[in-house]
Amino acid sequence: MSKLQRMLCVSAVGAALAVVSSAAEFEGFLMDNMCSAKVEKEGVKAAKMHTRDCALMGPCKESGYALVTDAGKVIKLDAAGNEQAVRALEASKKKDNIRVRVSGEEAGGTLRVASLKIL
Repeated sequence: MSKLQRMLCVSAVGAALAVVSSAAEFEGFLMDNMCSAKVEKEGVKAAKMHTRDCALMGPCKESGYALVTDAGKVIKLDAAGNEQAVRALEASKKKDNIRVRVSGEEAGGTLRVASLKIL
């Protein structure tokens, strides 16, 4: 392998690692977008008390989902995140206080979700 080929290989690996390292982990509460407006008025308490049953109701489910951080920041999930949220909620036995760990990248107020897990 020539010196140039080695340099290109190292550069490619470095670029791949940079892409992987741009993903971050977020923790907070899972809430549907329709109900997440309550966080502005009631704070994180609204997210803690939000129920699984509400999050799976037709209009709430159709509105998509958001991560509500412990600081009260609401970050909407992308389409892939919404799908993962529905599957996780349907599989969960939790009634409320739905804490999640989300791996992904925040861009423009939306979280591009790689993985979502109810804690």
